[in-house]
Amino acid sequence: MKKISELNFDVKLEKKEYKKQLKQLQYKMLNIQQFLYNNKIGLIIAFEGMDAAGKGGAIKRLTQRLDPRGYLVHPISAPQPHELRYHYLHRFWRKLPQHGQIGIFDRSWYGRVLVERLEGFASEQEWNRAYNEINSFEKILTEEQYIMLKFWIHVDKDEQLNRFKARQTDPYKSWKLTDEDWRNRSKFDDYVIAADEMFEKTDSKNAPWILIPGNNKNYARIKVLKETIKHVETELKRRGLNITYHHIEEKDDHAKSLASD
Repeated sequence: MKKISELNFDVKLEKKEYKKQLKQLQYKMLNIQQFLYNNKIGLIIAFEGMDAAGKGGAIKRLTQRLDPRGYLVHPISAPQPHELRYHYLHRFWRKLPQHGQIGIFDRSWYGRVLVERLEGFASEQEWNRAYNEINSFEKILTEEQYIMLKFWIHVDKDEQLNRFKARQTDPYKSWKLTDEDWRNRSKFDDYVIAADEMFEKTDSKNAPWILIPGNNKNYARIKVLKETIKHVETELKRRGLNITYHHIEEKDDHAKSLASD
């Protein structure tokens, strides 16, 4: 299992190549969505990573051509008071996609061993126990009618600071930057340590962690699409299923607007 320190943040993808690959891969994802629906297999994708790493942008490109009736994106924040009355995994069980649908989690159950661990919302006993609880949770799902994978998108400290400053001056993005983001930034190195331990203890063949360098947004978005397609294909073959992709020609310039920021 890779560590964050082993990621190559110099990787880039030029805009022209990005647009070309984006169109092809998004149509593959549409094919996958239809295939999963017809075979009643659910797909669960969890996104974690540093603040401003580009999780939202990657999710947007992943879902851009999908039928909106067949997927849900769940933005996960701190649990509500009534949710604290249950086991911490309860609220995630309730958000699982139906068989044949796609469920995407922007933050996830891994908050127990990340923010809850570092901010003291979970005791050491609780977050240490959580590794086995999470592995059991994911094993139950992937041994049934679900495919699962987990992304960690990472930016280095300098790139994160640049993005924070850009958000401060952009009226359409300033809402994304909170005092909590700045507080988390002060614990950047602690999050790296916690994340590396999380990868080591919860990476599995059935629900793997995919680590992605996010300094170049184009590269990260395409990598998310490629890795999702690759993992789904592998899991379908394991179930004795083979997907056929349909070639679709673009009839207008709509793809250009989809690829742009």
